[in-house]
Amino acid sequence: MDAQRALLDELMGAARNLTEEERKGYKEVSWDDKEVCGFYMVRFCPHDLFVNTRSDLGPCPRIHDPKLKESFEKSPRHDAYVPKFEAELSQFCEKLVMDLDRRVRRGRERLAQEVEPAPPPPLTAEKSEQLSVLEEKIKNLLEQVESLGEAGKVDEAEALMRKVETLNAEKTALTQPQNDKLLMLGQEKKMALCEICGSFLVANDAAERTQSHVTGKQHVGYGMVRDFINEFKTAKEKANEEERLAREREVEERRKQREKESERRRSDSSDRDRHRDKDHNRERDRYRDRDSDRERSREHDVRGYRDGGRGMDYRVRNGGRDRYRDRSRSRSPVKHSHRRSS
Repeated sequence: MDAQRALLDELMGAARNLTEEERKGYKEVSWDDKEVCGFYMVRFCPHDLFVNTRSDLGPCPRIHDPKLKESFEKSPRHDAYVPKFEAELSQFCEKLVMDLDRRVRRGRERLAQEVEPAPPPPLTAEKSEQLSVLEEKIKNLLEQVESLGEAGKVDEAEALMRKVETLNAEKTALTQPQNDKLLMLGQEKKMALCEICGSFLVANDAAERTQSHVTGKQHVGYGMVRDFINEFKTAKEKANEEERLAREREVEERRKQREKESERRRSDSSDRDRHRDKDHNRERDRYRDRDSDRERSREHDVRGYRDGGRGMDYRVRNGGRDRYRDRSRSRSPVKHSHRRSS
């Protein structure tokens, strides 16, 4: 029936049997609502650990529902909320342990003070007077015993010694109540303090009573609280260490990447320098060849000018003379024809 009811609640909601009037004031609760106990969702609620003990925290003001816890464990947001709930639980537990440790320190100081024996209270005036009288009698009798012993009166000396013993017994009786009180105080001082839960224990107590204390709610509860704090701190330190190593790896990767980029830029720059040098050498050779060609051409022109000057003058003169002869020949037929006609 419980399984079927849970199935119906899951399919139709927990408010499926409420009337319309009741539905108006009803609110569907989810595991991520503020009214739900995150401590109970992720680990344990300290309010449940010390019920009916000296450290009882009272009922938890928030909701503890196994169905909501099951829904939280199946939720896709489970892993995202666990660190948040654990951090809040750790803060609450640390406050509990701080208060407990203060009580433990006070208890330890109390035990340390009780170890020192308190000075005995003074006797009453009446008992002081009786004690003085007894001590005076004992002193006188001892002197008499000594005199009788020197005189060889052994029997009389022994009789007086018996009286001295009686007086010493009376003297002890006057101070006996104080000794009993010191004895009782010494018995009360045989106490021990539990460092886990701060409870006072009888030292060297019976194993059954010790076992009963160890399995008690208060001892078990504070043991869970302390274990969780240590576990949370260890996990946090491990996470911080992993984060630190991850940052160092990232820095190292960035450094290697920068070195690669720098090496690549140097290589590219070297290649560009080589190409530029080649281009410069090629251009220089081109200009050198051009200059050589120009120089050769200039030298050729100069030699031609030097060697062919006279011939050129000769050609110019002969050319002029030939032109003159050609002109003369072109004119002579006209003259002959004129002469003939005349």
